[in-house]
Amino acid sequence: MQIILLEKVRNLGDLGDEVTVKPGFGRNFLIPTGKAVRATPENKARFEAERAERERRQQEQLEAARARGTTLQGASVQILRKAGEEGRIFGSVGTADIAEAMEALGHTLAKSEIEMPDGPIKALGDHELHVTLHPEVTVTITVSVVAEA
Repeated sequence: MQIILLEKVRNLGDLGDEVTVKPGFGRNFLIPTGKAVRATPENKARFEAERAERERRQQEQLEAARARGTTLQGASVQILRKAGEEGRIFGSVGTADIAEAMEALGHTLAKSEIEMPDGPIKALGDHELHVTLHPEVTVTITVSVVAEA
């Protein structure tokens, strides 16, 4: 399926790129979320007419993400959890817990911006996580999971 990207998509392309994707990925994710449109002659003409406005909007989003990134870079948050003697916590710490704890510190984060490649945190200690604010802006935060007294 040929599509035109309406914004930068990581590992796929940049604004205005015409790329080929699997039909399910295009129909079920890219087109419904507004990240792409089908590459028809009408959509190509409409995109070219709107290109300058979309580039300006994308640049503003990038600058806003960079500003947020400077305040978040190196931020640290502490989360209290009940834990066993071996250092394993009861339950886990997920993206919702981290976003809530960062909100308490005055940083707004969406759960989808927090990357947890190894899954939820299940052990005490300091854990460095990446936060993707924009496809070009990724910062590192430290999550300290501490045992409740």
